[in-house]
Amino acid sequence: MARKPQTQTISPDIGNIATVFGRTTSFHGILEFEKPLQINGRFEGEIITDGILVVGEGAVVRANIKAGTVIVGGEITGNIEARTRLEMLTTGKVYGNIRTAKLQIADGVVFDGNCEMIEES
Repeated sequence: MARKPQTQTISPDIGNIATVFGRTTSFHGILEFEKPLQINGRFEGEIITDGILVVGEGAVVRANIKAGTVIVGGEITGNIEARTRLEMLTTGKVYGNIRTAKLQIADGVVFDGNCEMIEES
């Protein structure tokens, strides 16, 4: 009997994660998606979405990102444009410039770059 894939809830206002790149996953290229995606491994390239990107604790992302919402628990090197919201969790590290409509930064975050607040689109 086939099983339905399990999805993971990260926050009540976010909903379920549709796709998860595991810790042992390494991906290079241009990533475009619509449904919520979580990266727990390594990614290098460019990320484009109107949806939600979650960079999990321990993940390493080297990319320029344009997304609706970005939640950072791992490390991102590159510029981020989060048109709706950018949330940096305690374990988050961002090395690059950010542009966002709403910004939430937890204690312990490492952020090295410039921040520009924009109107929500």
